[in-house]
Amino acid sequence: QVQLVESGGGSVQPGGSLRLSCAASGSIFSINAMAWYRQAPGKQRELVARITSGGSTNYADSVKGRFTISRDNAKNTVYLQMNSLKPEDTAVYYCNAVITATRWTPPVAPWGQGTQVTVSS
Repeated sequence: QVQLVESGGGSVQPGGSLRLSCAASGSIFSINAMAWYRQAPGKQRELVARITSGGSTNYADSVKGRFTISRDNAKNTVYLQMNSLKPEDTAVYYCNAVITATRWTPPVAPWGQGTQVTVSS
């Protein structure tokens, strides 16, 4: 069974920074794309940033130039560096990854439990 565990959320003032981490554990043969999503109260979950196994990235327009997604394949971990945070970035942030447990099983895409990010003065 594969699990994703996020960490690094918290409260910060506007203009501040936070770094989120998400580590995959369990039976892992390979990890394809890894991504961060967020969900604000009363809104749908939205893609924030995505990174492929080869390192290609894409971002939501609202975070371009402020957020950076990266991954450490040796540690099965994806990161989200968030700078110049705004109140509208307040949300629960979720990690998602496409993971293959063995060479004989189809990939799965589990979600982490979520970590709260609050940006407020």
